[in-house]
Amino acid sequence: MIDFAMMASAAAGSAGPLATMWAHIVADFSNLGSPAALSAFLQVLIIDVTLAGDNAIVVGALAAGLPASQRRKVIFIGVIAALVLRVFFALVVTQLLQVVGLVLAGGLLLLWVAWKMWRELRDGHGHSEGSPEIVGDERSGLKPARSFASAAWAVAVADVSMSLDNVLGVASAAKDHPGIMIVGLVFAVALMGLAANIIAQVIDRFRWIAWVGIVVILWVAVRMIYEGFVDPHVGVLTFF
Repeated sequence: MIDFAMMASAAAGSAGPLATMWAHIVADFSNLGSPAALSAFLQVLIIDVTLAGDNAIVVGALAAGLPASQRRKVIFIGVIAALVLRVFFALVVTQLLQVVGLVLAGGLLLLWVAWKMWRELRDGHGHSEGSPEIVGDERSGLKPARSFASAAWAVAVADVSMSLDNVLGVASAAKDHPGIMIVGLVFAVALMGLAANIIAQVIDRFRWIAWVGIVVILWVAVRMIYEGFVDPHVGVLTFF
């Protein structure tokens, strides 16, 4: 496997970007047994699963106060928007990680996500009406919007924040393993487009998954905040 990875990397030197990405994937997954690569892969997997489920729950909770026809439209728009945003952020993640202060901002946003999820789990239930289309959103604690426009706007804002969090979290967790990062970003897009509601149902049934997700998200958030301060290239201390 390692010899195959070396051959793939060598071949990518004279090929295009797709071949380079494939070489990174082969190289990282050939060494998945190493502690560093396995840790990065597991962190990416947990972040993708947890944030996809949480994104679906937020969308469902914000749309819960609308009539059935409008509610289904808002949920559909929310899931599609989250899918498109994840694709967009994944395509420009390398540029995003070079923006001074954005890693720090992403870490702070992830910290807020971890706190919000902890509060939901601690209370055991929230005060949202919940949408029948999304299992578990009644525990979100979010107040549903009362008009189609306000629900669509709230969902759009939530989608931008959570999609950016997802992509930055994956990129930070696997920054030393580009192949794992690529697979993680593709997986994030696939989960949001195909299985977000199913994941929300699984997390609602097996609450320990959410606790594991909180721990991993918290770890990645703290690391992003630290690097967002001290990194010599993108840390905010470079301003001083």
